[in-house]
Amino acid sequence: MAADTVRGARKFGRYTLLVVLAVIVLFPIYAVVLQALKTGPDSLDHPRSLLPVDLTLSTIKAAWTQGNLGRLLLNSVFVSVMVTLGVVLTSLLAAYAFAFLQFPLKGPIFVLFLATMLVPAEVTVVINERTADSLGWVNSYQGLIVPSLASTFGIFLVRQVFLQLPTELREAASLDGVGHVRFLWEVAAPLSRPTLGALGLFTFLGTWNAYLWPSQVIRGDRAHETVQIGLERLKNNDISKINLVTGGLVVAALPIFIMLVLFQRQLVRGLTAGAVKG
Repeated sequence: MAADTVRGARKFGRYTLLVVLAVIVLFPIYAVVLQALKTGPDSLDHPRSLLPVDLTLSTIKAAWTQGNLGRLLLNSVFVSVMVTLGVVLTSLLAAYAFAFLQFPLKGPIFVLFLATMLVPAEVTVVINERTADSLGWVNSYQGLIVPSLASTFGIFLVRQVFLQLPTELREAASLDGVGHVRFLWEVAAPLSRPTLGALGLFTFLGTWNAYLWPSQVIRGDRAHETVQIGLERLKNNDISKINLVTGGLVVAALPIFIMLVLFQRQLVRGLTAGAVKG
């Protein structure tokens, strides 16, 4: 009886801790959503601003109109999808080469690849901007997409998954006359689907939230601006309109929320792939 009481107390303590942590994590999101659903004066009327009263969609509608968020969302979706497809494809091809092919200096070349992960992205902005300018890619989709089509982290991640595949698979495929390209698309890639899904989701979210590079390569061209640049334009020195920015933030966060809800299982499977062997 005492043991049951102790187990019940521990279970109650764990659930209480989880509830407290959930409240801490979700409260900022709750506050932002409420601020986006209130008018300017109501959003600054603390602590009443934290209560779900006097809600309105006028702030979000104003942010959508003034920020031209419809076009910006389409631009961000297009850029994010293209970058994601490019990263997954280049990661597959490069990882396969490093995992299954034999060529001179493979080890040192892979180490050089990994070394690029130590270089902050901010260091390469200036030279990349000059390169894009010399190619005529400023204010264009090429400038937004091409520099991000390869990921060292993606190559490393997929290579590690390929290395865990049984060598007997490749040997059996070679005996059956299956070439590298067919083995990659019909065997290696399908077996690595969870990891590729997680890589694709991370890449999409990272591209969607990117601000530094788009702000450098897009210079006042509204036709090619992404949603993050549009949110920057929504900022105003008038403190009474801060809810306009939060309204835009809520709109920009909706696609991310939808992606996480739809692909959460693939994300978890991708992150845990290879964690348990045997």
